[in-house]
Amino acid sequence: MIVPTNIQLSRRVSEISPFLAMEIMERAKKLEAQGREIIYLCLGEPDFPTPEPIVKTAHEAMIAGETRYTHSLGRMELREALAEHYQNRYKVTVAPEQIIVSSGTSPLMLLLAAALCDPGDEVILTDPGYACYPNFFRFVGGIPRFLKTRPEQGFQPQPDKVRALMNDRTRALLINSPANPAGSVLSSTQLEELASLPIPIISDEIYHGLTYEGEEHSILEFTQEAFVISGFSKAYAMTGWRLGYLIAPQSAVRALQTLHQNIVISANSFVQLAGVTALREGAPYVAKMRAEYDQRRRRLIPRLEDLGLTVHTRPAGAFYILADARHISNDSLSLAKEILDGTGVALTPGIDFGEGAEGFLRFSYANSMENLDKAVDLLAAFFRQRGWL
Repeated sequence: MIVPTNIQLSRRVSEISPFLAMEIMERAKKLEAQGREIIYLCLGEPDFPTPEPIVKTAHEAMIAGETRYTHSLGRMELREALAEHYQNRYKVTVAPEQIIVSSGTSPLMLLLAAALCDPGDEVILTDPGYACYPNFFRFVGGIPRFLKTRPEQGFQPQPDKVRALMNDRTRALLINSPANPAGSVLSSTQLEELASLPIPIISDEIYHGLTYEGEEHSILEFTQEAFVISGFSKAYAMTGWRLGYLIAPQSAVRALQTLHQNIVISANSFVQLAGVTALREGAPYVAKMRAEYDQRRRRLIPRLEDLGLTVHTRPAGAFYILADARHISNDSLSLAKEILDGTGVALTPGIDFGEGAEGFLRFSYANSMENLDKAVDLLAAFFRQRGWL
């Protein structure tokens, strides 16, 4: 017999919104279990295997017994490799003592939110932007201040608009380049202008290594008073390895380290060693994956436009296309569900990224060319059936 309990959940938990990309994926999994064929274009997960040298390093490290706690900042050899990477790639000096390695970037974003925000403090976020950003700050009592951005500007923040939102409770501006969901990339001029603002910048650079047009820059090229969040999941096809890092100003490291010691302790030791191999030997594999993503991007954009979907911002990085479907519906969640049920193609509704993307659909091209073509063919037939094309 199950005895009813009187469990009271916190208000903090009730204020966290669902991650709709996952909701769509879970709905798709149910259909798949019923025998439906599903093409997943809803999640940002590389479809390539993790490069063999990285896997080999982890395997050998586990056999050698590298399965214990590490320093709470991370293994020194990984932090030194990361410092070397930033010097070689961006010509910026980062001390290994400024780097905190963790089990993915999400725990680090949560710790950073806790370090920066007392209840009632504000952080400026772009709308649209990555769905989970607001929840990290809400969870610690912070208040997301949403900056409405424009499609023709890549949904990226403009310095004058940021200034207009700032007040004495503003603790940071969060930027993302290459960006999710639009794939836009901030230029050096734009980053320099944003870095000149009198507030700290949090720069999510997780999609670095996956830029197809122009040159990607780190915020650290323009200011040392910034926090960089990045990791190995996207460029190295290591999503399930859960390996990320935070680069912080020296003045903030000790507080962040203390939080990390209490909440995470340390990232997996053998996974950190695999990260060293990724940095030292992974470049050719990343280049090959990037070239394939670029081919998919170039093929998918015109095919989506042929469906009547408008791509206001040509993605220059990451592996997403944000397509305007407002001529069909202003309810992107219902539209994504209707498309999934009718075609077996799983897409992410724009509302997942904020009100500014309502009526849009995000397509992930982290899938094979064959599946991308098949998905568009299915969508074309469905759109004609519905009278949308």
